[in-house]
Amino acid sequence: MTTQRILKVLAIIAIVFGALTVFSGGHALFGDAQARASVGNAVGFVLWFNFCAGFAYVLTGVGLWQDRRWAAGAASLLALATALVTAAFGWHVMGGGAYEMRTVGALVLRLVFWVGVAALALHASKLAKMPHLT
Repeated sequence: MTTQRILKVLAIIAIVFGALTVFSGGHALFGDAQARASVGNAVGFVLWFNFCAGFAYVLTGVGLWQDRRWAAGAASLLALATALVTAAFGWHVMGGGAYEMRTVGALVLRLVFWVGVAALALHASKLAKMPHLT
């Protein structure tokens, strides 16, 4: 499978993942009392970051699908922002803050996904800049 084809698949995953993130985060943040209670010991700043980042996931996924030059940078920024939030979450946990174990899994999944997408997108953009031998 070519790098471009892999990026198309990752673009679709990013768009779907982003839409689901916005939906679930919005439900947790703005839903009724039962919806808010269902998140348990959610960490507020992580919940807000994920909700807001969901929109960026969709936008970045569209950029990847359309092979936009800025998409590799956007994926890199998402990876960096997720790493920073993960570090802040770790600080929260080490300080004895309440949390849900599923938050750990979700942050790791998001971080691994965006680091992988960023690396592949940056690689593809470098390949696009190379002169082709004929």
